[in-house]
Amino acid sequence: MSTSPAAVPRLRPRLDPLVADLLNRPDRLHHWLDTWGSPLNLVIPALFEANVDRLRAVLDRRLPGGARLFYAHKANPAPALVGAAVAAGIGLDVASPGELASALAVGAGPPSLEGTGPKGQRFLTALLDAGAVVNVDSVAELDLLMRCRSTHCAPAGQGTPVPVLARLSGAGSRAGAGPISRFGIPPHQWPGLVDHLVAHRTALEFLGVSFHLDTADTGERVAAVEGCLQVLEAAWRAGLDPRVIDVGGGLRQVFLDDPASYAAYTSALRLGLTGAGPALTWNGNTFGYRAEGGSVRGVPVVHRYANDEPAERSLERLLDLPLPAQGNRALADVVADNLLELWLEPGKALVDQAGLTVARVELVTEAADGSNLVLLDLSRDKVCPADSEVFVDPVLVPHPGRGSGGGPAAVFLAGNLCLERDMITNRLVAFDRCPAPGDAVVFANTAAYHMDLSASDALLQPRPRRLRVDPGSAGSFEARPDPLEEGPCSTTTSPS
Repeated sequence: MSTSPAAVPRLRPRLDPLVADLLNRPDRLHHWLDTWGSPLNLVIPALFEANVDRLRAVLDRRLPGGARLFYAHKANPAPALVGAAVAAGIGLDVASPGELASALAVGAGPPSLEGTGPKGQRFLTALLDAGAVVNVDSVAELDLLMRCRSTHCAPAGQGTPVPVLARLSGAGSRAGAGPISRFGIPPHQWPGLVDHLVAHRTALEFLGVSFHLDTADTGERVAAVEGCLQVLEAAWRAGLDPRVIDVGGGLRQVFLDDPASYAAYTSALRLGLTGAGPALTWNGNTFGYRAEGGSVRGVPVVHRYANDEPAERSLERLLDLPLPAQGNRALADVVADNLLELWLEPGKALVDQAGLTVARVELVTEAADGSNLVLLDLSRDKVCPADSEVFVDPVLVPHPGRGSGGGPAAVFLAGNLCLERDMITNRLVAFDRCPAPGDAVVFANTAAYHMDLSASDALLQPRPRRLRVDPGSAGSFEARPDPLEEGPCSTTTSPS
């Protein structure tokens, strides 16, 4: 028996006014689907630029002249967004030879390029050629960088020091605040790191230290910052002059129009798992919860959709972070007092609201248990981050030629791969009207890690075509393939 749509709590997406305007007139989206096919990934550089401006305003007020933003390329590789970073005058954090080539293709260059992540000989050589800052991830990687420099660079180039940061790891783990990371230089190697940098001071320009946490835990962040300051002080005592502390990313998006709805949904989900309420999942999927003896334990293994703090407010809190080893002074004050430069590498925060994934409804059918299945021209891997569930409801945009018939419905969204696991939602989604073939289903805010991180060409299903969308005058929008050479048409302007 299917579950009543009234029993399914809504997880309505937060929509920037620009996005809401785009969705409010269905002729635009359906015109693009008719022109370029389904599915589509839409990227909106204007919203990227607005996010840069908001973060930059905080930094200009709190650390005038003492901070730099770098866009974490891995969040979304769309040339329109990478190019928007270059146009905005911020740096690019690249983590592979392909990302470096992408950055160079849109005009990035030193000193606005920073190479991060694990690096082998090919990537290090490419970073040397580009004149990028190399954020070394280990002492072994630093040694490899030195070998690449001596064997690859011409004698003239060997006279130019390579700008480097050293990524530190383990300060939080040492203090019992967090797990061990596979990345970064652990505390027991910090003294040797400084000795290494001193020994190679003519070949390396030691700019400073960095860290990147996979958590928002305040205690771990404090430990990481204080570990960085410890290494900076040791380097100063050794006669080096580093001036950068790079705190990585960690600034999040706001996905839901009402973040409190997340708690309501997960409460109903838990009741369903115990049998005390309607079942809300496909084939008893628990999303990481454990149903034991009438109760549910654990936490769902999903993206952080419940966040209600805008990135600029998170940045303010980061700058206000009190550092116990520095007399509880705020991070911003410690940075300013020591004439340091704060670097940040946000990804999610810069593409917040700047991307949508759109797919057409192919069929509506019924499963053996009576559940409504809506088949989309889309696969799960093209919209879900690292194959975890999307806990934000998509928006139904009916075809303009469709009548007003069809009442509310609770449905599961199924993908177009011939695989049982290809369920785009393993949780029920309620719509005000039942989707019908030809309608469009829009997943909002997919630019960060949703539309690209796990996308594949499985079963020879093509990846979604990517369009750059720019607002025009009088509510119009212009769309064109991104990059331009992807499509047969240079531009198309949707009807108003």
